Amino acid sequence: MFSFTMFGDLFEEDYSSMSNDHYGKGKKLKTKALEPPAPREFTNLSGIRNQGGTCYLNSLLQTLHFTPEFREALFSLGPEELGSLEDKDKPDAKVRIIPLQLQRLFAQLLLLDQEAASTADLTDSFGWTSDEEMRQHDVQELNRILFSALETSLVGTSGHDLINRLYHGTIVNQIVCKECKNVSEKQEDFLDLTVAVRNVSGLEDALWNMYVEEEVFDYDNLYHCGTCDRLVKAAKSAKLRKLPPFLTFSLLRFNFDFVKCERYKETSCYTFPLRINLKPFCEQSELDDLEYMYDLFSVIIHKGGCYGGHYHVYIKDVDHLGNWQFQEDKSNPDVNLEDLQNEEEIDDPLMILKAVLLQEESNLISVDQLGQKLLKKIGISWNKKYRKQYGPLRKFLQLHSQIFLLSSDESTVSLLKDSSLQAESDIRRNDQQLLKTLTSEPPGLNDRPSCPHWFDINDSKVQPIKEKDIEQQFQGKESAYMLFYRKSQLQRPPEAQANPRYRVPCHLLNEMDAANIELQIQRAECDSTNNNFELRLHLGPHYHFFNGALHPVVSQTESMWDLTFDKRKTLGDLRQSIFQLLEFWEGDMVLSVAKFVPAGLHVYQTLDGDHLTLCEIEIADGEDIFVWNGVEVGGIQIPAGSDCEPLLLNVLHPATSSEEEQCQQLIDSPYVFPSNAEIGSVFTACAIPDGVILVNSAESVGEESWTTIPKEDLKKTFREQGLRNGSSLLIQSSNDGDSLLTKRGKWITSVNEVDWLQVKNLCQLDSEEEQVKISATLNTVVFDIRIKAIKELKLMKELAEDSCLRPIDRNGKLLCPVPDNYTLKEAELKMGSSLGLCPGKAPTSSQLFLFFAVGSDVQPGTEMEIIVEETISVRDCLKVMLEKSGLSGDAWHLRKMDWCYEAGEALCEEDAALKELMLSSGDTLLLIEGKLPPLGFLKVPIWWYQPRGPLHHWKSHQDQTNCTFSQGGVWRANSIQDPRGREAGLESGPHAAPVLTAAATQELLQGRSSSLTSEKTHRQDAPSDVHAEVSLRYLGDVEISEDATLGELKSQAMTLPSFLEFSIPSPAFLRAWTVESRRPGRLLRVHCQRLREYKLGQRTEICLEPLQKEENLGPQHVLLRTQMRLPGKRAYALPVDLVWDTARGWTAGSLRHQVADFYSLPVEKIEIAKYLPEKFEWLPVPSWNQQITKRKKKKKQDNLQGAPYHLKDGDTIGIKNLLADDDDDFSTVRDDIGREKQKAFALGKNKSQEALRVRSGDVPSGAETPARPRGPEASLSIHVGSFR
Repeated sequence: MFSFTMFGDLFEEDYSSMSNDHYGKGKKLKTKALEPPAPREFTNLSGIRNQGGTCYLNSLLQTLHFTPEFREALFSLGPEELGSLEDKDKPDAKVRIIPLQLQRLFAQLLLLDQEAASTADLTDSFGWTSDEEMRQHDVQELNRILFSALETSLVGTSGHDLINRLYHGTIVNQIVCKECKNVSEKQEDFLDLTVAVRNVSGLEDALWNMYVEEEVFDYDNLYHCGTCDRLVKAAKSAKLRKLPPFLTFSLLRFNFDFVKCERYKETSCYTFPLRINLKPFCEQSELDDLEYMYDLFSVIIHKGGCYGGHYHVYIKDVDHLGNWQFQEDKSNPDVNLEDLQNEEEIDDPLMILKAVLLQEESNLISVDQLGQKLLKKIGISWNKKYRKQYGPLRKFLQLHSQIFLLSSDESTVSLLKDSSLQAESDIRRNDQQLLKTLTSEPPGLNDRPSCPHWFDINDSKVQPIKEKDIEQQFQGKESAYMLFYRKSQLQRPPEAQANPRYRVPCHLLNEMDAANIELQIQRAECDSTNNNFELRLHLGPHYHFFNGALHPVVSQTESMWDLTFDKRKTLGDLRQSIFQLLEFWEGDMVLSVAKFVPAGLHVYQTLDGDHLTLCEIEIADGEDIFVWNGVEVGGIQIPAGSDCEPLLLNVLHPATSSEEEQCQQLIDSPYVFPSNAEIGSVFTACAIPDGVILVNSAESVGEESWTTIPKEDLKKTFREQGLRNGSSLLIQSSNDGDSLLTKRGKWITSVNEVDWLQVKNLCQLDSEEEQVKISATLNTVVFDIRIKAIKELKLMKELAEDSCLRPIDRNGKLLCPVPDNYTLKEAELKMGSSLGLCPGKAPTSSQLFLFFAVGSDVQPGTEMEIIVEETISVRDCLKVMLEKSGLSGDAWHLRKMDWCYEAGEALCEEDAALKELMLSSGDTLLLIEGKLPPLGFLKVPIWWYQPRGPLHHWKSHQDQTNCTFSQGGVWRANSIQDPRGREAGLESGPHAAPVLTAAATQELLQGRSSSLTSEKTHRQDAPSDVHAEVSLRYLGDVEISEDATLGELKSQAMTLPSFLEFSIPSPAFLRAWTVESRRPGRLLRVHCQRLREYKLGQRTEICLEPLQKEENLGPQHVLLRTQMRLPGKRAYALPVDLVWDTARGWTAGSLRHQVADFYSLPVEKIEIAKYLPEKFEWLPVPSWNQQITKRKKKKKQDNLQGAPYHLKDGDTIGIKNLLADDDDDFSTVRDDIGREKQKAFALGKNKSQEALRVRSGDVPSGAETPARPRGPEASLSIHVGSFR
């Protein structure tokens, strides 16, 4: 396993237009299967679908795919070496799944006619779960992890050196002693080069700082020479020794602000060339210049900040596989190629300058004349065109000394002889090509092989771009993050040009051909079905008009028909179909677009033009159509149009006594007004002769900020005044004045930067000083700091050979020792850090320094330490740790501690070396009791989950004994303690009582209740447990194969001894959930589905919920816990399960109709809200549909799967019956208590953190650096099998 942490429909065509169902018989559901993927767009290139957070993966995979040498080397490995995917589940078969899935993905990207390919199979081969696919990581880390995984996967094959052959290079670091001239040399390998961005103008500038400039050690920063055996002056430098065919640069865009104590993204301008000459940066420079020339072919771009964002990639299509044609070019095929050719030449200053000099007979010209001739040739001066990217003209000529010869005074320039001959042939060849082009028909852009084809690949979308567009990614929040260069000498064979089948294995060609035929069949079948859409017909005779809007006479169901119609048909066809359906209709029939608003149904524009298709008149799927005579409904003339749209307003006015005198009491009443009515009509509606009108201008719900409407504005309409549905008006006799607004000020403090390190004496030796400050820079070597600290602490000189420096974190924990030969920058030590001078040598380059502890309940600072060889196996490392811990036995395994300070993934491969598992010094391993299950098996903890509710009756006698009886008459279990020491604090609903009765408390104190513990003992510091009614009980562990089904898991769980006390007839009476954050998480719904398909992972826990009857939930069903609000009380009835069928979509209207039908209430007389237990808040679900925007010409879908609702299985939905309760508030008393406790907890936490910062001395007490709280960072890993 390789792990790093980041710094993230098949239908037959049916033209029948009518549903067989008559009105009043319920809605007809339009069954919709999964549609086939869309075909490729005009670029003829395929994108990659985003699985939720995998844009970083998609960008890197596209870069590898457009690296033909990498792609073809992978294709050259056949099934005889890699195995076959059909054999991957066989126990004895060694199938190298990752390279096989990469081959298949590349074949799909090349040949499969789909807009975007899927990486689901590839990420499955990585061992990723659905959580990992939704979490974004760093693409630079992924690049290293993926290459390591591929190297391991290809061990023992002819492609074992694929990564090394294409990407491996070496750097040599040298330190030269100024006294004895001794050279200390160290060689480093690299797969990518990390370059600085901060305070650097561009890539070439960064490379110059790294590989040309020398660092001098002198004065207070001397170097310890081993030959001279003393501190001397020295010079340190680095050079590139070996260059790979493909060179990757990772840009350090993300930095840390030590003043604000937060990360930030460096967005300053950072240039990089399209072609770069690396000769000045290499150790050997005697080779031909072409050996050092590299061309840019991929730029991975990050858009956003340091805590999140989005990746996409600019890629050069080397083999011209795509159609590099812009949309405007498609509409104008007669584009002038001469202009494009000239533009291409102009973009290369080297070519232009060569051409100018070749036209001079003497091949010699002054630099000033060269600039003038350049202006005459291209129509723009050097400074305006090239200076920003290439610098001044003279500097450009100097940098290309292999081509241009400058005189000693830099006044004249000429071409070198060899370069002149080569340039002359190049120019002649280009002129011939240009002449040939101009005398022939202008072809399309794709016919110009000399023109680089660049594309912007953004997940599923692929768009052509021009080469100059790359400059836009030099700076800003959307800027280049990784650069990929290829050697200019790498030439592609002619047969590979525009040939996506080149070098693709035969078995993949056959698979892709068959898949394309199947896709064509599916699209033909799906196209006919997709032209049908749903219309909702509202029949005028079934409606009556009152209170400003249309309302059903009986019920919404009786007044509305569902109609399935072909949108390619005309409005006349629709009218005729409705006439045939409504046999009783008399007179004219007018069809109008209607829409539900809070006041009711309102009629908008009338549909005209019977010869127009429904698409042409912009009828949307799911449109509401009102069928009437166009004048009146029930004898009342109906106002129509957007101008008179009814507004539902809340009007507060004084109550009137029997003597018609106004009282001090205010009445809040809903009123409906047309949008084009005058505001003054409010007085008439409320029967108030005169007064002052105030409007609530507060934007937040619950706040009040009343503003008086001037008397002259009372003639304005409600729309002109900006009032909308839900606005509040106040009528009073006098003006009480405006509300006061507070202004908040901001202040910023800063901390002076430091240039020292603090070293503490931890050698347990007497010293005059306990700690000293050592001045240093980022380039100071750790050895020098250690020696200075020993001298200033006046310790024995022997410590120089047997001591090390260890960083101390803000909690006082000693971290991994730092190697002596590292600089502070290489060791990632920050100025002002604290180091401990400790006995013992630091680990060598082949050793690992590891922390380890026994069990998962580890307190920071209590870990043990060990130094082992990096080649030691997991099994041997486990033995060493057991011996040092004084433990025995073989029922133990190792797990790596994650960022949450919890047990992470287990080290499953006992024979693998620690180095192969990418363990590094400083990692923490946990000794966990219990042997790991065999490969392909899961060890799943099983819990019993008993939510509250009238339908849940499976209880044993022991349950009833161990539960407390609440005032509401409901058995309530308190928090459950896992026998293994884990707490199972689960939330089953928003109104769980944090109450423990006196009798239960006494039982707990006396130890009589073994399975229950007081909730007050469960994480007393966590306010979220205020509402935690915990009903989990640990039953035991089940060891089961990943190929077993969910039903088999339930059956095996029923055999556990703890389960026998429950009377469950069969596994079908059990509902399975995953356990996430001590509460039910994901619902596992298909009884016969294999566990492997759920992507459970080794750490998944399952809870089983008893059912009263069998259920068979499909993928379109959502299980919700519904609670009816008790009238007149801030409380709810017990939760009842509701299965919502989302086949018609995840809309608010669909959910409201389902809830109304379930509770037998009119849909317009209910209000619903989703409960947010972590915030103790209720989020109301709107009661009217989204409006149609003509600009987008489609309906906005109020999808409850998206923000802000994120509705999922197990969510709590509160229901309010407006017939009995018209209160707007959904909250309860316990919600008020929970929010108050959250505020108190947050306040106490902030005070504790401030006190800790003051004690640690990291930040002065007067400096406040408020930062947004961030969750723990997750590690990124790829699981690879053993192929040694």
